[in-house]
Amino acid sequence: MCSSAVGAGKTGDQVTKRQMIPLSKFWKRKEKPASPVPLHFSVPAGRRVYAIGDIHGRDDLFAQMIDHIRADHAARGPAHLTLILLGDLVDRGAQSAAVVERAMNLRHEFADTRLLIGNHEECFLAALTGDVRRVRYFMRIGGDATVRSYWQDDASLATATFEEVAERLPKLVPSEHVNFLSMGEDVVEIGDYVFVHAGIRPGVPLEKQALSDLRWIREEFLDDPGDHGKMVVHGHSITSEPDQRSNRIGIDVGAFRSGTLAALGLEGNRRWFLFASDRAVENAA
Repeated sequence: MCSSAVGAGKTGDQVTKRQMIPLSKFWKRKEKPASPVPLHFSVPAGRRVYAIGDIHGRDDLFAQMIDHIRADHAARGPAHLTLILLGDLVDRGAQSAAVVERAMNLRHEFADTRLLIGNHEECFLAALTGDVRRVRYFMRIGGDATVRSYWQDDASLATATFEEVAERLPKLVPSEHVNFLSMGEDVVEIGDYVFVHAGIRPGVPLEKQALSDLRWIREEFLDDPGDHGKMVVHGHSITSEPDQRSNRIGIDVGAFRSGTLAALGLEGNRRWFLFASDRAVENAA
């Protein structure tokens, strides 16, 4: 969708003059009363799964969450651990480059780490092709924070044109980061659960889902009460707390602006939540 959503725009515009979308305009789900969440869904015996919601450049919360997962996993006893990142590692928050670096190195500790490609990874990778229109769109949806995290020179970035950003950014992003993000998945299935970034198109078999839906869908998925065959775990759509429904569980609680990052834990037919937050840091100080 990044390629189709990009406007033509004029060339030679300075980054400081672009029209940014205020934080208040970022999409937030209008929350409705949740229906009971059935517990008959399960993951295979001997497996323990942790899924982390949209991080959006908050490496401080990401590091805290990994500490929580490490401690929680140790306290629950031996099990095969699968760690799933639901996508949107980058944008909006100030530490996108650090988040990608941390995510890339998780496999050294958690061998079974899975990355889903979110719509913001899609747009980031599109911007790295050097296409000025894609750079302009990327920076309008929060990618300016990602560019800044790799650029590391606010003064020169403030005066750079979009053409200059399009030319220089691919040279600043390590090839290891590009390869890591490019190798992300779109769907992860474990037992009775399916993990995607945004959601699925109701009524369409999982193997026939369009990438645009897996990475971008909202209302058609969120408002559908039907049985998807499996419990869908997703991010992408912000709610003030994990959104537990009879057919899906949303765990994007808006880390970049709320100061809270959520993760879902699964073992057998049990589920629980972990939270990393700015408040925890304040309380420890």
